[in-house]
Amino acid sequence: MTTRCKGKDEGRTEPGLGGMLKSLGGFLDLLSKFQEEGGGEFHRTGETGDDKKGVKAVYGFSVRLGGAGLGGPRVEPFGNVRERASGPVVEEVREPMVDVFDEGDHVTLVAELPGVEADDVKFTIRDDVLELVATHGDRKYRKEVILPYPVDPEKAAPSYRNGVFELTLPKAGA
Repeated sequence: MTTRCKGKDEGRTEPGLGGMLKSLGGFLDLLSKFQEEGGGEFHRTGETGDDKKGVKAVYGFSVRLGGAGLGGPRVEPFGNVRERASGPVVEEVREPMVDVFDEGDHVTLVAELPGVEADDVKFTIRDDVLELVATHGDRKYRKEVILPYPVDPEKAAPSYRNGVFELTLPKAGA
């Protein structure tokens, strides 16, 4: 089993899940660097797999600093690796990378969903929680997002192009 990291350490290969977790290291150094630079965004992704066992793990995180109303750093994990008390576990369903933007009178959600079709993407909104689900063959995605404002789900405007799902949600009462 090998780990391939994409990002600052591209090309580095280490064995097992330990290598995967080590590749996510240096997190505090990154936060310090962002603070010195006054904000920004950073992504790190990787894959690990064992062809003999049919195991494939996709993992990563996005760190965002700065911006109005964000306060401290926001860390958004994505992929199909979850940390459990017993250690890392590879799940069948991936968590896609999702960004939410306040656009004044509406909220825009952008999700990366490669390998699915527009008809495969479904979403539901209950109170301030949006659930996004997409399935196509062996590609399965699921993500719950807490929306920053109440929205009008009846006026939601979805679009999908080249693996990117975008959802425009008018704010309630706007």
